[in-house]
Amino acid sequence: MPLGLVFREGYNAASEVHRLSILRFLILLSLIVWMGGLIFFAFVLAPTVFNPAVLPTRHLAGNVVNRSLTALHWMGIISGAAFLLCSMLYGRFTTGDPHPFALRHLLLYAMLALTAVSQFMITPKMAALRTSMGEIDTVALTDSARVQFDALHVWSTRLEIGVFVMGLLVIYLTAQQLLARQ
Repeated sequence: MPLGLVFREGYNAASEVHRLSILRFLILLSLIVWMGGLIFFAFVLAPTVFNPAVLPTRHLAGNVVNRSLTALHWMGIISGAAFLLCSMLYGRFTTGDPHPFALRHLLLYAMLALTAVSQFMITPKMAALRTSMGEIDTVALTDSARVQFDALHVWSTRLEIGVFVMGLLVIYLTAQQLLARQ
């Protein structure tokens, strides 16, 4: 704890412990929401809706995935901002420095950037291509719109994998940081 906090008039140790506990909770919750959403999307939702026994066409499954991916991206953007705010406040309260260039924060910046690229650049292009093609199952694999859509899908998947891997590293680094300051 920074020395200035100890000697500050009106310092209350119980209040400080409570504030730090709330920040730790919000740091962990933000990571749980984002990473849990990614895990659910990749391992439950997408395989389920693309199962022909669940939805009769890939077009309908794509509609579900598109809407779900948009929600996931916003969950990630909000969770990422909450993580950064709470993590930097935690650093400020415990060491006097928010550590904006700590590796966990740099990785979070990259996760937010990849999520923004997916949400604001790739997803709208894919949606426009899906609209122009109509029922995707009837479009030839060699059709230029289909080729472009499939290439964007590959990039979208790569970005989500990148976010997931970086998220795992952020969880590890955050666990180290929180344990070191208890």
